[in-house]
Amino acid sequence: MARSATPTLRLERTCWRSGESVVVGIDEVGRGAWAGPVTVCAVVAPDLHLSGVRDSKLLSPVERERAATRIRGWARAIGVGHASHRECDELGMTLALRRAAERARAQIESVGFVADRVILDGKHDYLGLGARCTTVIKGDMKILSVAAASVVAKVTRDRLMAEEAEHFPHYEFESNRGYPAPVHQTALRAYGPCAIHRRSWVFMDSLPWRHLKFEREPRLFDVD
Repeated sequence: MARSATPTLRLERTCWRSGESVVVGIDEVGRGAWAGPVTVCAVVAPDLHLSGVRDSKLLSPVERERAATRIRGWARAIGVGHASHRECDELGMTLALRRAAERARAQIESVGFVADRVILDGKHDYLGLGARCTTVIKGDMKILSVAAASVVAKVTRDRLMAEEAEHFPHYEFESNRGYPAPVHQTALRAYGPCAIHRRSWVFMDSLPWRHLKFEREPRLFDVD
């Protein structure tokens, strides 16, 4: 598997030297999925390098699980928030990401870590924080706190989707995690959407069953 340069604490240390004592790395997973939640993780890193952590896409599932365990022992605080499939439909992706991030940030704030600086993967401040937010394209490959957030977000969401796969076996969510893999797309054409599919996504337009209602709604993703 291809490897990138190792993420560093260079940016975090620049922030600390400037007087920003609580620096939070944030990343998301699930933005492009057709089913399930979008998940955002916030990580408060200590001034101590952690080896073996990279962008979650560059780690195998076994490596991600190991890394996530090590991250949880290393980080000063971690928060993970979800916005459900329903919230993705009702709010749109930008606001759903913001809601999931707010939930993640509320968890770290509850244990005393209010961010002086947020480092966000990508180029768009979907948090709406303005000057307190630094966006970094490919931040999950460069910034250690963001790479750590990418790993924990991915591992957490993967586990949720594996649990939901037991209820919706035709779609093989345990392997595709709700993304449009061939088996998932074939199952949609054959069986229509299940209770955790995002109904407003464009892929639904060609399905005759998009307006079906379901008795069962998922337990795992809705909060508040």
